[in-house]
Amino acid sequence: MRISIDARLSYYVQAGITQYTLNLIRALAGLDRENEYLIFQRRPDPETIVSQENFRRVSLWAPTHHPLEQYMLGVELLFQGKMDVVHCTDFIPPFYYRGATVITVHDLNFLLYPHFLTRQSARYYGLIDRAVRQATHIIAVSEATKRDLVRLTGTPETKISVIYEAAEPVYYPIHDQKVLARIHNKYHLPEQFILFVGTIQPRKNLPTLIRAFQSLIEGYRTQADLAIVGKSGWLYDDVHQLVEDLDLKDRVHFLGRVPAADMPHLYNASQMLVLPSYYEGFGLPPLEAMACGVPVIVSDTSSMPEVVGDAALRVAPEDEDGFTVAMWRFLTDDSLRADMIGKGLRRVECFSWERAAQETLEVYRKVAERR
Repeated sequence: MRISIDARLSYYVQAGITQYTLNLIRALAGLDRENEYLIFQRRPDPETIVSQENFRRVSLWAPTHHPLEQYMLGVELLFQGKMDVVHCTDFIPPFYYRGATVITVHDLNFLLYPHFLTRQSARYYGLIDRAVRQATHIIAVSEATKRDLVRLTGTPETKISVIYEAAEPVYYPIHDQKVLARIHNKYHLPEQFILFVGTIQPRKNLPTLIRAFQSLIEGYRTQADLAIVGKSGWLYDDVHQLVEDLDLKDRVHFLGRVPAADMPHLYNASQMLVLPSYYEGFGLPPLEAMACGVPVIVSDTSSMPEVVGDAALRVAPEDEDGFTVAMWRFLTDDSLRADMIGKGLRRVECFSWERAAQETLEVYRKVAERR
């Protein structure tokens, strides 16, 4: 087969969809040395994702999340010769392209929470209905996302395959206190801190976490701080303003985008990860934290129960008191911490990128055969 995978987004951001794409490509490279792969990358991108004989970089001009993207991409594909499958990992296939396409849908939060979008984002994500109709097959990253696709877009279940993501092998427990001390010093963090990882945007529900953290300080006199890792996405000003209004500037640390090499250390140095999102299509940070032997608190919505199972504390996203109590329990109950850490380490073994690559390759084969 001749398979192309769209990895252009990796030039712009290193968040969830990019990590999904890079991990999938690397896992496929470790698994498949027979089929030919064309890896679409943005022309100015200096990095080649995989250096392997059957994987070839193709440099394209078409930008991502641009009004002309799908038309430009369709034109550029005409010059790449016949392809058995085009895999668009950011869910929207090139318009007017007549070949077989697989799209990955990571979540449908933009349909469930349209008020969380900017006008530009709403215009781009509004293409979802056309995308799911045009795609030959769809990969959903969780059963929750699959259910949303069926319910909100009318996509037949037979057109969707659920393939889970996984934590990378770099996430594992670190017991070297000197390594962890360097992370504390580098980011000016106290001995105890609570961690949030994700783009700062409305659906991540950071105001609830920040108010719950304030209650933790005032009601329980905790010495732990809150560290927020992730770039500012959109409609994020309210989060910074809330920290100002609650006089938490000295206790809440905005670390911005952190180098990937530091993330395993940050997880390991933290007391816990808290992800209070209204919605997650999959949600990698809980798996990454559990792989590092760190207890996790998540909201009890969307894919979160499916991902963490019984290996995390789950709280309704609007329940500020619930998050406060859950954080306090992890700070003070050593038995609970140990139980959840053990369950988390076992839970992450249910997910692997090798398995994801095998299942994705099977989707490619089925799509190519049908075409």
